[in-house]
Amino acid sequence: MTTSTASTDGLQRRLTSRQLTMIGIGGAIGTGLFLGSSLAISQAGPAVVLAYILCGLVALVIAWALAEMVVVHPTAGAFGTIAHHYLGAGTGFVLRWTYWAMQVIAIGGEVIAAGVYVQYWWPQITLWIPVTVFAAFVLVVNAAAVSFFGEFEYWFAMIKVTAILIFVLLGVVMIVFGLPDHPATGTHLLTSEGGFMPHGLRGLMLAMVFVLFSYIGTEVVSVTAAESEDPVRDIPRAARAMILRLALFYVAAILIVVIIVPWTVTAQGGAIEASPFVKVFSSAGIPAAATVMNFVVLTAALSSANTNLYLTTRMLHSLSAHRLAPSWVGRLSGSGVPRNALVLSGLGLVLAAIFSKNSDSNAYLMLFGVSVFAALVVWILILATHTAFRFKRRQQGLPDSPVRLWSAPVTSGIVAVFLASVLVSTAWVEGLDPAWKFGLPFFVILIVIYIVMKRTGHCDHLMASTLADYKPDGAETDSPPVALKAFELEEE
Repeated sequence: MTTSTASTDGLQRRLTSRQLTMIGIGGAIGTGLFLGSSLAISQAGPAVVLAYILCGLVALVIAWALAEMVVVHPTAGAFGTIAHHYLGAGTGFVLRWTYWAMQVIAIGGEVIAAGVYVQYWWPQITLWIPVTVFAAFVLVVNAAAVSFFGEFEYWFAMIKVTAILIFVLLGVVMIVFGLPDHPATGTHLLTSEGGFMPHGLRGLMLAMVFVLFSYIGTEVVSVTAAESEDPVRDIPRAARAMILRLALFYVAAILIVVIIVPWTVTAQGGAIEASPFVKVFSSAGIPAAATVMNFVVLTAALSSANTNLYLTTRMLHSLSAHRLAPSWVGRLSGSGVPRNALVLSGLGLVLAAIFSKNSDSNAYLMLFGVSVFAALVVWILILATHTAFRFKRRQQGLPDSPVRLWSAPVTSGIVAVFLASVLVSTAWVEGLDPAWKFGLPFFVILIVIYIVMKRTGHCDHLMASTLADYKPDGAETDSPPVALKAFELEEE
């Protein structure tokens, strides 16, 4: 099979399967695990392990639903463009701009967290200084060719994966055998300090929002479809490998944390001052290892910011291609990078520098709350798009996707209800007030903008979608002609 070096949107297909998997891991393993896990532990105690297992299953459903759709439509904008096609232009408009804004904010949160990690070594340094330096760094990496970005992120993510594996192995030794001058810890901390579930089911439910944040970013694999060498082969493989590895890393690592260090110490009352992973090494009396681990979690935050900046740039490029953003935003450089979109997507980095100067580490929690609200809505809309994808393709007599989500739409419906309940629960989580204060008005503004555009005729060209099924260059098919034709859906 021959593969094309350029997608229909002008982006270049230069990302390999191994890069896609690591990019997905890089987007997900960031502050949500290394820093945000302390917030989750403060709500659920040792039972946070159950939250990581359950949310891992949720992320698997999301990733598999996305894989089912993008192997048929591996286009720029991914699920946003597909939602436009199957749910209408209005949904596509809201979904893509929401995702862009969500990730722009998440980028700010990641670089602020990176600055907090630097303060572990130099507590006297002003937070906005490392934040500004890191912001410039990720902008430079994203301005390079996508193949360079893919290779850079591959090794960035590899550092995190290797560190987590070493952390887990060391943790097992500490639990079972102990270290010199540190006897084996055993597992008694799982049920001490108030029991396994000290705050009951309510605490476990409230922890879900922080745990889900650990898995946000797994949708990056679908966004890379337009730049994948072979999306039909690579996207399902990368999605499966990414989710299974993430679940294993998260559950094993968090289990080590709550077994070795009392959850009341790790939680810090919900404050964000140091990673619980660093505290594990400190409690073992290995300061050098704690320093190394702090470097690793710093790398993790930068890697996540780097990947999320890639996501926002490609989503904005997609909006420009559909004339939902100015045409100059989508212009590509000679190396195939939408650098104008990159500059606009750097807004979150500017906000991070401003907030970090005014409110220090509290800025992370503020940005976290707003982005979580948008992320949960985006995931719910992805599941709605998947349901419409299944229904309308069957209605049109089109072939099934080569990748199929098990027991959908039952599984996707259950996950959608779960996500909605977690979204509602954010109203009772201290520190996440911005999620509702800024999340709802943002959606209202987006809907009003779309209605105005529609009534003034600025989006008449969006009333029909012509999204074609994917066909690799040189590929043969025995499917009926209708399977290879783009079809139009009139917005109701």
